[in-house]
Amino acid sequence: MNAESKALGESTLPPSDDPPPSLAPFGQSEALTIGVELELQLVNTNDYDLAHYADDMLRLMARRDLPGSVVPEMTAGMIEISTDVCRTADEALGQLTRIRDALVHSADTLNIAVVGGGTHPFQQWHQQRIYDKPRFHQLSQLYGYLSQQFTIFGQHVHVGCPDADTALYTLHCMSRYIPHFIALAASSPYVQGQDTAFDSARLNSVFAFPLSGRAPCVLTWDDFGRYFDKMTHTGVVKSMKDFYWDIRPKPEYGTIEVRVFDTPLTVERAAALAGYVQSLAAWFQNERPFAPIEDDYLVYAYNRFQACRFGLDAVYVDPVTGRHLPLREHLLETMERLRPFAEGCQAGGALAALRQEVLDNRNDARWLRERQGREQLLGEVIRQAALRFRGA
Repeated sequence: MNAESKALGESTLPPSDDPPPSLAPFGQSEALTIGVELELQLVNTNDYDLAHYADDMLRLMARRDLPGSVVPEMTAGMIEISTDVCRTADEALGQLTRIRDALVHSADTLNIAVVGGGTHPFQQWHQQRIYDKPRFHQLSQLYGYLSQQFTIFGQHVHVGCPDADTALYTLHCMSRYIPHFIALAASSPYVQGQDTAFDSARLNSVFAFPLSGRAPCVLTWDDFGRYFDKMTHTGVVKSMKDFYWDIRPKPEYGTIEVRVFDTPLTVERAAALAGYVQSLAAWFQNERPFAPIEDDYLVYAYNRFQACRFGLDAVYVDPVTGRHLPLREHLLETMERLRPFAEGCQAGGALAALRQEVLDNRNDARWLRERQGREQLLGEVIRQAALRFRGA
C-alpha cells in the first residue's frame, strides 16, 4: 500500500499491437489498514502563485529519512506525498506531520510555501509546465491542454481488504457515501480567479478524462476479471491505472482507493478523513449491512453533483428508499451508526472532529470564502492557507 503516482500520471498511450494484459491477482493486505496520499501546491512568497519548484523540493526532501514517499506530479508546481501502511488515523497523522514539517523546512530554504486545497485559486493553466518525466510528456501529447488544466490537488485514501471479493463489496458500499467524502473535504471554490459557486470545483476537471466516474457494479473478482478482459481487448485500457474512477480496486496492494477528496488545508483533516473511510470499511466488512446493486447508482451522479455544488448544504437522495434529506442529516446519522466501529479502529477522535465540523456547518471551502470576503485578495488567502498548512 505504498504511494503511487496518480492514475492520470500513470496512464498509457492508445492501443499497440501487444497482446492484451491480464488482471493482476489481488494481493495480500491486512484488513482495515490505511494509507494516505496528498497532492500539494508549491507557491512563491511574492504573489503566492504556483511556483515551478518541484525538482528543488524533491532534491531537498530526498536527503531526509522519512516515512512514505515524495514524488513529482503532472506539472512542476505540485508534488505528492504519501504515508506508509498505517493501522490507525493517529499513526497516519504522525507520518503526515513528519513529512509536512520536512516540507515546510525545505520550502523555507527555497523561499516558497506549501499549501493544501483542491485548486489554486488564481493560477492560469497555460502557464503550467509539464514535469520533465517521459510518462507526463506522453500524456501531454495525448491530452493536450487538459494535462495542464489537471493542475488540481486531491487526497487519496487506501483501505486494506482481506480478499478480492470483499474489496469489491466494500467499494460498492462505499460508493453510497461519496457525497460525504466530497462535502467533508471540499476545498476548491475558486478557479482562474473566480468563485465557481461550487464547494468542490476540482472534480469538474476530472470529468473531461476517459473512464472517470464509477466502477462497474460487479461483486466477484472473476466477474471483474471478465470486465477487465473486455476493456483490454478494446485497446483502450492497458492496466488498472487507466481507470480514473472515484473508487477503484488496487490489486497490487490488496486495497481499494478512494479518490474524490479535495486535498484538505491541514494534515489533521486529511488524517481524520482517512479515519472516516476506515470506520465505514469496518462497518461494511464486519456487518455486511446491505447488498449493493446496480440500481444504487441511479442517483449516484445527482448526489455527487449536489455535494460538489453545495457541500454540506447539499441534498442527499437515498438510493434505496428515494428519500430526500439534507446531506448534513445523513452524515450525522451515519456517524452515529459508525461510532462503535470507529472506536474499534481507534478512529473515535477523527470521527468526533468531523462530526463537530458538520454540526458547525464548516469545511475548508467555507474557510477559504470567509478569508476572501475579509481580505479581498486571493493572494492573501493563499498566504494564510500556507500558514494554516504549516500548523501556525
